[in-house]
Amino acid sequence: MPSSELGSTNGTRPLWIGIGSAVVMTAIITSSIIIICLTRRKGSFRAVIAMAFRQKNSQHVDNVETFIMDYHSLTPKRFSYSDIKKMTNSFVYTLGHGGFGNVYRGKRSSCGCKSPERVKGDGEEFMNEVASISRTSHVNVVTLLGFCYERNKRALIYEFMPNGSLDSFISDKDTNCRLEWKKLYEIAVGIARGLEYLHRGCNTRIVHFDIKPHNILLDEDFHPKISDFGLAKLCKSKVSKISLIGARGTIGYIAPEVFCRNLRVTYKS
Repeated sequence: MPSSELGSTNGTRPLWIGIGSAVVMTAIITSSIIIICLTRRKGSFRAVIAMAFRQKNSQHVDNVETFIMDYHSLTPKRFSYSDIKKMTNSFVYTLGHGGFGNVYRGKRSSCGCKSPERVKGDGEEFMNEVASISRTSHVNVVTLLGFCYERNKRALIYEFMPNGSLDSFISDKDTNCRLEWKKLYEIAVGIARGLEYLHRGCNTRIVHFDIKPHNILLDEDFHPKISDFGLAKLCKSKVSKISLIGARGTIGYIAPEVFCRNLRVTYKS
């Protein structure tokens, strides 16, 4: 996206943002934040920012900055953490709760970008998602607008999906909106078209490995968009079978052949 659209302070109305955060105790402490940017002016910047704070691990060599420099023309716009913090006024106003935890609101009329700095840490999964989505352009695949990678703070900035995930319409009994069978059929067809594009329409085949209702986002017209490429695997279009070190995906949604074929599967799985 042109920098003039994201960074201009003249003639741009404030952006309203919601940020979701959560703290998970594992071997290290991980906080995840999601930012929903809304706009009052048609055609302005709208986004969802999925952000993770991770403790640096000196035992791993991080190739993120090398990747960014080598593929600068292919990567989306880069944002600094300080800009994101200013947008939300340090996450002071709570709106509610989302998939990543608490949701906050903030506003900002402009957004900046910081030059890359050498950092260390394990950013393989993070850059895997950046590398995957930055190669795509399809109506049924979520658009990656930008990212933030600054020391141990990382963010992915997506286009805003006002109707949330498909999962909320399927499993949430309190929702006031129920999808008709015709609409569910249209959503299923849209997901299939998105997968067909990832498998056959890209120069490099992208295998998602985690297709489930929670990772299907819906726009204002309930058109589905495939999201969350953290577990995706890139392979050459001529490769018919993929070997995995370990099973990928969510229990209940993993294809059975992943286990019965010694973790050797096709893109159709």
